[in-house]
Amino acid sequence: MFYEPLILTTFLPDSSLSHHMNDQSILLRQLPKMDLAVNDLDSEAISELPPAIVKSAVRETIESFRQRILSGTITSLPIDKDEWKAIFTAAIHKKNSPNLQRVLNGTGVVIHTNLGRSLLGAHTMHALHNAGAHYTNLEFDLDTGKRGSRYSLVEQIICDLTGAEAALVVNNNAAAVLLALNSLTCGSETIVSRGQLVEIGGSFRIPDIMTRSGAILVEVGATNRTHLFDYENAITEETALLLKVHTSNFRVIGFTSEVSAIDLVTLGKKHGLPVMEDLGSGSLVDLSPWGLPKEPTVQEIVKAGVDVVTFSGDKLLGGPQAGLIVGRKEIITRIKKNPMNRALRIDKFTLAALESVLRDYYDLEKAREKIPTLALLTLSPELIKKKGQNILRRLGGAQKVKDWIQLLPTISKVGGGAMPEHGLPSWSLVLQPGPDGASELERWFRTLPVPLIGRIEEEKMVLDLRTILDDDFSILVATLNNYLQREMAS
Repeated sequence: MFYEPLILTTFLPDSSLSHHMNDQSILLRQLPKMDLAVNDLDSEAISELPPAIVKSAVRETIESFRQRILSGTITSLPIDKDEWKAIFTAAIHKKNSPNLQRVLNGTGVVIHTNLGRSLLGAHTMHALHNAGAHYTNLEFDLDTGKRGSRYSLVEQIICDLTGAEAALVVNNNAAAVLLALNSLTCGSETIVSRGQLVEIGGSFRIPDIMTRSGAILVEVGATNRTHLFDYENAITEETALLLKVHTSNFRVIGFTSEVSAIDLVTLGKKHGLPVMEDLGSGSLVDLSPWGLPKEPTVQEIVKAGVDVVTFSGDKLLGGPQAGLIVGRKEIITRIKKNPMNRALRIDKFTLAALESVLRDYYDLEKAREKIPTLALLTLSPELIKKKGQNILRRLGGAQKVKDWIQLLPTISKVGGGAMPEHGLPSWSLVLQPGPDGASELERWFRTLPVPLIGRIEEEKMVLDLRTILDDDFSILVATLNNYLQREMAS
């Protein structure tokens, strides 16, 4: 045997320090030796696994027990050898499992930043496979037989769709803003409305990005109201750029005003200054016909005469993570020549996925069907309700499970920092937790082979069906059957 069983009772509040240390020493001596623990494992359970993973998992598990003993969070060890073997085997298989894994999104947040943002369609995944499984013309010009530019693979498509003269793609929108500012206004002043100095997820703040870019921030106006004369009064010989930031992730309501892109462009032309607008989660489609708020599209901002526009690829666009920069050819050329551009460039996988998604936008009606983000955002509540009724039928019918699961209306969210104040009517499965409560049920769902992520409302588990995909159905039904058996047995 590689250990001797030992069980200790909890420490008494008045135990002496020496007695406490003595108990810890005894527990520490009873921890299994790593080599003996590995040799004692069932060979069939680990025969196909890399020895390095087996040893590392066992070592980390023993160390975890050691740290918990020293911190006083445990006062006993597993009773027998089989218990230790089960603990080590579970740790080994967990370490051998991918860290990035599939989950079911029951939150109702379509562009969920923590769950990977926009999904990609089957045809886009096929493009990704081709890019990874075969050699490509990433930087090879097939017409001339010479070295080409990776940006040329998507630049003309972006220009076709947005009406811009030129375009560039980098690895995310924060990089797009940083690169554009560094190229246009490093060491000079950039004027921006005080009400547009936003912070988005990950502590990305416009003032911080401007500082890193070398731009000198000049704030104008008030938090809620900025006028055209505020910009004009701030223009000096040191001014290099007028910046407008679309506040897509928050709203100031009430007594407010801001300067339109058209007016800012007019002012810029008057003083010979370029105008830049960061659209954040920019969209190529007006989604207002489907009940969403009217947001300015990239095409509208370009048409207004804004010299350079930046926006994300993996939010309302529905593509891979990327930052798109479009605008006047002269300015985009300056940005392309910035040495920083190489550090921020995209790889062949981003290019393959982005080109596939962008090509869908040549036909806007088909784009709504083929791009998952657009399809989920425009999915009707009636179809979502039918999805829920179908799930209940597969669970044995609404009457059979009514004490545990109910189909009720709810509100979905766009996500990705877009339209934060606007909800999408939807339907959800509302689960009644057992005696351990909703938090424990939520935790249990996260431990499953395919974790189910939902939200807790009024001490019940809510699974918004807008973001449950057709491919998720069989897994969700199996998960809910397990949930019913678990709760009914408790």
